[in-house]
Amino acid sequence: MPFVPHTADDRETMLRRVGVASVEELFLDVPEARRFPTLELPPPLSEPEVLAELAQLAHRNWNLDQHPCFLGAGAYNHFVPSVVKHVLSRGEFYTAYTPYQPEVSQGTLQAIFEYQSLICDLTGMDAANASHYDGATALAEALIMALSVHRGRRRKGVISRTVHPEYRQTARTYTQGMGLELTGDEQPGLSLPDLAGIVDEDTAAVVIQVPDFLGAVPSLDEVRLLADAAHQAGALLVVAVNPISLGLLQPPGEYGADIVVGEGQPLGNHLSFGGPYLGFFATRTDHVRRMAGRLVGMTVDLDGNRGYVLTLATREQHIRRERATSNICTNQALNALAAAVYLAAMGPAGLRTVASACYHKAHYAASRVGRLTGYDVLSHRFFHEFVVRCPRPPSEVGGALLAEGIIPGYDLGEAYPELEGCMLLCVTELNTREQIDRLVDVLGAPS
Repeated sequence: MPFVPHTADDRETMLRRVGVASVEELFLDVPEARRFPTLELPPPLSEPEVLAELAQLAHRNWNLDQHPCFLGAGAYNHFVPSVVKHVLSRGEFYTAYTPYQPEVSQGTLQAIFEYQSLICDLTGMDAANASHYDGATALAEALIMALSVHRGRRRKGVISRTVHPEYRQTARTYTQGMGLELTGDEQPGLSLPDLAGIVDEDTAAVVIQVPDFLGAVPSLDEVRLLADAAHQAGALLVVAVNPISLGLLQPPGEYGADIVVGEGQPLGNHLSFGGPYLGFFATRTDHVRRMAGRLVGMTVDLDGNRGYVLTLATREQHIRRERATSNICTNQALNALAAAVYLAAMGPAGLRTVASACYHKAHYAASRVGRLTGYDVLSHRFFHEFVVRCPRPPSEVGGALLAEGIIPGYDLGEAYPELEGCMLLCVTELNTREQIDRLVDVLGAPS
């Protein structure tokens, strides 16, 4: 669209319409001394000088290239292959949104189709949508979908306390006014069998996280028993997962999950000071028409040529609003593309290598931290995060680590009062043995 400036006649017409004599008269409510202040701007700089100054300012932030990071809690520092940025930088894809005439953008649709297919392979499910804002909104949408599957006749959701606390908060915020009662996470220490005991015929969904927020991998037998209890009561089993862990762990589709959600940031998306991220969402064919967002399918035209089409789009723009399962309007297309490129580049063997490196390095770190005087590792079956009870308040421990240039773990007392004094440490494939040994040295140093 060309820039069309207002002419003098345009301005005169507008001023006459609003009943003022001049533009200045529009600003009479602003104190006169503040209307046109003299700005003390520095002298102009050349582009190299501006870049140098911006780089200097940027270096005031800590970055993960310079500082070892042991902080996870839902967002993780993983290696991103160069091919991800290369593909994302192509002009055809470099937009966070999607076209409103989708079938004319076959490349975009194919990218979404590939993303959906890879998420289905990863989770063991039948269909995936084109992503949500983040893992928390994906979980909230799973609960809304469960309500829709039961046509509003069930109003109870059972959710584990070890689901990410911010996911649970988001779910409660999202479902305000829907009459949904979320229960099961109020009491510390409820096991999966305990959750199975509170599932009843009013339960629409049972929600767990694998590995859970504390990094623990629950017993597969207990998960299966919970899935059976949910299904016997007619409820859906929703499983939130860390996608990297699926390089080692069994896909949720194989142990009874009806909906699988999670945060897609570990798949080729940098931490980026907290976002943007993406939430992946997969389900079984039986429920696909209740799924929020949109789904791209593959077909052939009359000449037999392959084509990609917007197959399902339960969005208020495309169907009658009252039939939409949600009013979510967009997805994180560019982040989803990054996830697709990452998964395609890594392949099953590469993902397993990353997951295995995370697992073994985290267990090496836990074994060393556990031998320190005053530290007690509370986790046993875990993936790449573990809980450590500290001899001092985690804030003090974290301060000591920061003073040595190490990014500490998450203070669990912020979300779990029963874990006051505990820190959640995360180790990924990017943490070297030297970094882990240094972490242990600082933790073990006299206070």
